[in-house]
Amino acid sequence: MSKWTRRAFITSGIVAGGGVVVGIAMRPGNQVKDLAAKLGDDGANLVHTYVKIDSDNTITAIIPHSEMGQGVHTALGQMLAEELDADWDQLKLEEAPAIGEYAMYAAGRRYLLTGIDFPKLVIPTVDGMMMRVADTLNMQITGGSMSVRTTGILAMRTAGAATRQLLQQAAAEAWDVPVEEIATEKSHLIHAASNRREPYASFAADVAEMTPSYTPSFKDPADYKIVGTHKPRRDIPAKVDGSLKFAMDVQLPNMLYATVVRSPVPGGSVVELDDSVARSVEGVVDVIVIPATTVSSMLGDTVSAETVAVVADSYWSASKGLKELKVQWSEVGFETVSSDGIFEQFNRDISASAERQTDHVQGEASSVFAGAAKVVDADYHVPFLAHTCMEPLNATADVRTDSAEIWVGCQNPLGFRRDIADSLGMDPEKVTLHNHSMGGGFGRKARPDWALQVAHLAREVGRPVQLIWSREEDVRQDFYRPAVQSRFRAAFDAQDNLLAWENTYTNKNEPIEAPLIPYAIPAQDIGYVSSPVHIPFGAWRSVDHSQHGFFTESFIDEVANAAGKDSFEFRAELLKDSPRHLAVLNKAAEEAQWSRPLPEGSGRGISLQESFGSLVAQVVEVAVVEGEVSVERVVAVIDPGLAVAPDGIAAQLESGIIYGLTAALHGEITIEKGAVVQSNFHDYKAVRMNEAPNIETHVINSGHDIGGAGEPGTPGIAPALMNAVFNATGTRVRQLPLSRFDLNYQVEETGAVG
Repeated sequence: MSKWTRRAFITSGIVAGGGVVVGIAMRPGNQVKDLAAKLGDDGANLVHTYVKIDSDNTITAIIPHSEMGQGVHTALGQMLAEELDADWDQLKLEEAPAIGEYAMYAAGRRYLLTGIDFPKLVIPTVDGMMMRVADTLNMQITGGSMSVRTTGILAMRTAGAATRQLLQQAAAEAWDVPVEEIATEKSHLIHAASNRREPYASFAADVAEMTPSYTPSFKDPADYKIVGTHKPRRDIPAKVDGSLKFAMDVQLPNMLYATVVRSPVPGGSVVELDDSVARSVEGVVDVIVIPATTVSSMLGDTVSAETVAVVADSYWSASKGLKELKVQWSEVGFETVSSDGIFEQFNRDISASAERQTDHVQGEASSVFAGAAKVVDADYHVPFLAHTCMEPLNATADVRTDSAEIWVGCQNPLGFRRDIADSLGMDPEKVTLHNHSMGGGFGRKARPDWALQVAHLAREVGRPVQLIWSREEDVRQDFYRPAVQSRFRAAFDAQDNLLAWENTYTNKNEPIEAPLIPYAIPAQDIGYVSSPVHIPFGAWRSVDHSQHGFFTESFIDEVANAAGKDSFEFRAELLKDSPRHLAVLNKAAEEAQWSRPLPEGSGRGISLQESFGSLVAQVVEVAVVEGEVSVERVVAVIDPGLAVAPDGIAAQLESGIIYGLTAALHGEITIEKGAVVQSNFHDYKAVRMNEAPNIETHVINSGHDIGGAGEPGTPGIAPALMNAVFNATGTRVRQLPLSRFDLNYQVEETGAVG
């Protein structure tokens, strides 16, 4: 077992250029000189670490996560600054580079080793092991609402607290006083009895020679001054004044531009290409066929089909040239597939329930249904959905004989570096990836297909190339949120008590707990059947919670109605032994004034969803006039355990609600002849300002483990909305989006559409 010393601290105490850099022990045995060799500018920028103290007393927090509008850099900076007692106004934030030392060891500890109480002595070795696992898997992922609840808790807090304690120890030794008498405040060390006050930077050299505690003492949350308070987002000013550089802002000498097209039916390849007219377009330099590639990662296989690219001296010329291409694509066997056919397949497979797999079984559901006084059943459907980030996919590459440099905004820089290196036949150490802030990610930018394309193009033409996808290519060549069908049954006794819950849906994805319910129902049988389709799928904001939240929270509403009970009161009764869930539900009902009468033609609906460690309840109010639904008000309550950045959480709730509202009202990718029909915002609509409701957010700091904020706001909006529509109209919407239906006409037998 490695002895844990300052060398086990990631860069424990490298002094360079008058500053000290302190990190946490992620890989015992790292050599300081190896780390120093990676510095740029005489040690001013050291990798392998989270904390840098410069000679002017500026502290830099190095953040190993991507910024895509969610404010994670600010939140993680708050966590580090809190434990360090740093002066927030003198704190800088810097994104970590795409190197193995910034792999997500903290996520490995959080999800693979939860519940194991390791002795302090072996924790460095455990973290070293997890670092190697994360490095091997190329995990530098921003997604799954993981950043604060993994890196924040296990890395940023630890680095801040350990650094603070080293500084206190150094000051105590220098001033010859007990360390207990050394206070810290705003990046200064204070000894009140002798009236001494010195900046942290004064002790940088001393700290560099000390052995840090790997298990430092953390602050009592009651003493927090930075965490839990509003701090203006550090990324906002540069976005407002236009100085923030996105990947598309990269300009390199002698740079060319490119855009691409792939087969409308996924998987097709080029049979015949006539590029003569395209090559005659002014500014076009070359037309290149990029071969199909497949890369594998912990996110699954990413298949990038054969692609035709037009390279030119401007994007405009490349785009004009692309429109002049005449491409015949191969048939792949899916040319007759349609959305209707896919859902017919789903229905057949659920009905057959061949090789049904189980998520959760409790009690004897089959026998309960056999003896039930009443059974309620329903089928729900949701379509494929695209991501449609406001920033189109783009990247720039400069590929040389033995090295490559990439500029991109992505959600897994380390994974992208590995995949690009593999595609170029290079060692990953020869690839430098500069990750930029993104104009949205939502899971799409965890897939590297477009980055592989630009690397290939730059190598082929021997010049830097900036690739920009058109919006049409972005919509039609996505990794979509999967379409799903979900079938339910509920059993009652003669007194309308809910006895059993049965659910079978198509195609299990992530996270595994998404279809589970919090309600105390005696018998439960939840499972799925496989029903594969050819449409590529990937992570979409809140992943499978977005589908199952709609399914389960809509059906529990149906069940309440069948029992003749109020939707809120019915849920509350089933949650009486789940105080945390009940508190969130009660708060939402209270803030929304659940029992307050609404005007005729208006309705109110409620939902409750647990996801990513947080609980969210939403109440939606709608007005329905001549079949048109107007979403008037949303009340959202979240219990994230502890709100590190309350204003940031409110913003993420609002953002998640709008994203989910877009899906509920308009979002639909349809398939005809095996290909995606939609192409841009005219036929894949987003919620506009005139459709956006008033959103009220409330945060409960329950003291539970910290949960996520970026995704939990999305799953609950669709069911709360459709429950409100039912409350207003008596029509149950079982299929999304709402725009598919005219609410002036309903299915008379069931009072449902979809």
